[in-house]
Amino acid sequence: MKRRTEPLETLVLEGLPEQAVPGFEAALATVCGTVGYFRDEATDSWRLEALREAGASEAELQAALALAAAVAGIAPPTLQKAPVEAEGWLERTIESFPEQQIGRRFLVRPTHLPDPVTHGRIVLRLDAGVAFGSGEHGSTRGCLLALEAIARRRPRRILDLGTGSGILAMAAAKLWRRPVLAADIEPWSVRVAAENARLNGVQRLIATRLADGWRHRAVRGRRYDLVFANILARPLCAMARDLATHLAPGGVAILSGLLGTQAAMVLAAHRRCGLLLRNRVRQGAWTTLVLQKPPSSR
Repeated sequence: MKRRTEPLETLVLEGLPEQAVPGFEAALATVCGTVGYFRDEATDSWRLEALREAGASEAELQAALALAAAVAGIAPPTLQKAPVEAEGWLERTIESFPEQQIGRRFLVRPTHLPDPVTHGRIVLRLDAGVAFGSGEHGSTRGCLLALEAIARRRPRRILDLGTGSGILAMAAAKLWRRPVLAADIEPWSVRVAAENARLNGVQRLIATRLADGWRHRAVRGRRYDLVFANILARPLCAMARDLATHLAPGGVAILSGLLGTQAAMVLAAHRRCGLLLRNRVRQGAWTTLVLQKPPSSR
């Protein structure tokens, strides 16, 4: 195994209100390989910790943090930095990413582990370096559990909006052997999703696209039977009408990336567009909503 030699640093944000956590987590994830979040019960606030190569993409990070603060309506918090010994970093990362059984159908298996034939479960192979969409995050787990609950459906057109690692697109492709359009606004995510699709043998079923939500021509102009959108609460609310328009009658949307306290806001935005709540999956502080367009809708 090749050891990592670049100097690393830990980034810490403290004292965040709950509603600000998803935005700042996404901001740190733009330049950091791993992001963790912790709740301080005594102060009812949150602490985020992330790891990156020292000084990497500083301007990009500061811009993302400023945007997260503006969206949350708070003053930019102080970003604390501390050096980390690079020796052994990869080994520690691998040790912290074990094989995970999710529900009754799915198994997330890191690439550093052997890949024996596994009966009764759909195996999703991912690299230990992939932070967002590795199956460890409550929003990703919630989406996979929601997918398992609708496994009897046979959707023809499937969209994974904000695909990240591509884990949800791969899970749907393997479950139904149906084509999936996997779109993301980040070029890095599109590349990683395509690589993971090849690693999992579903590259012929998954089409990856660089797209800014519903604005891209590759995404617009179609009706989908199933849409994943594991993004953030406010963008989900802003895109509610587009989602309702692009869902086929009877189609299902699995929405996540929102804290439990944000679920009512996201649900209200989609109910105003005619969608109905069919299921709610809670994983720790995170909630996944399963919505459906009435079969008689146009």
